[in-house]
Amino acid sequence: MTQHNTPYPAERGLPRVLIVDDSAVARAALSRFVSGSGRFSLAGALPDAQRALAFLRKEAVDLILLDLVMPHQSGIDALPALLEAGAGARVLVVSSSAAEGAAVTMRALALGAADTLVKPTIGAFATRFGETLLARLDVLAAHGTVDPMPRRATVMAPPPFDAIAIGASTGGIHALASLLEQVPAHVTQPIFITQHLPPSFSPYFAAQVGVSARRPCAIAQERWPVRSGEVLIAPGDSHLTVHVLPGAGVHVRLSQAASPTGNLPSVDPMFASLASIYGDRLLAIVLTGMGRDGLEGARAVHAAGGTVVVQDRDSSVVWGMPGAVAEAGIADAVLAPHEIGAMIAAQRIGAKA
Repeated sequence: MTQHNTPYPAERGLPRVLIVDDSAVARAALSRFVSGSGRFSLAGALPDAQRALAFLRKEAVDLILLDLVMPHQSGIDALPALLEAGAGARVLVVSSSAAEGAAVTMRALALGAADTLVKPTIGAFATRFGETLLARLDVLAAHGTVDPMPRRATVMAPPPFDAIAIGASTGGIHALASLLEQVPAHVTQPIFITQHLPPSFSPYFAAQVGVSARRPCAIAQERWPVRSGEVLIAPGDSHLTVHVLPGAGVHVRLSQAASPTGNLPSVDPMFASLASIYGDRLLAIVLTGMGRDGLEGARAVHAAGGTVVVQDRDSSVVWGMPGAVAEAGIADAVLAPHEIGAMIAAQRIGAKA
């Protein structure tokens, strides 16, 4: 197989997938997995980003498999234009350069890629890789567009908070950037973040968050003092929790205890720990992600009188985590990430009622 500029016939009801990869062997293998699954319709297989952009101007697709290393224009450079032309299509980066911990992977996620998958070497497109690929596509294709509850307007005047906690997973890096870019410098409450990532991603993620937040950002360390105006991120191998040292204020306590969801790090222990310290002056935010991590922690925040906000379905890559909280009836607002950031910026001054 070389390339297919002419769209394949659409299969009724199946999500349409566009493959963008300069390797004919890779395009053939990926096409075989997609077409043979019976779960997806192959829209096209193209060798470069420019052909893909031309294709997307005429054809609608649901999912894009994107290589990063291609001639003429790299996938990373073309990603913003592809996302715009795709009009809501989810991009799964499938590239040999998307190795664990690679800076380019973090950049792709920050730019809006939904997920990444390491492409095997030529000749190694085994059944196991195909199963992993299809499982990733299943998750991304499950994205929906209807909210189960009304959205609260961003003009609401939220109460003041002493701390802000954010939990996220799949799609969370881009959502976090969108949220934090709306938070002005005068908001000096400490921000705690748990994002599901391997440990080797942590330095790249912390650097990315620091740029978006425009404030000091660090990977949390044991007994680290919590300071105003800083962002603390859970390490990739520990839960981020806090405790009070007598006469010394709030400090970090890292934990590797088993969590109900099996995640490490997990949003649940972070939320529960912060709720025990900050009570009704904690803002807990659940962003896009697969699974239910954050639900039990959000219950603890709600019980303590804190405020719980979740990302809306339409802007989420996967509405598992925020959806679980919304469906439990404990979300005070359901908003897009930039709206959550604007809400934080609009918090009123004074004591919480």
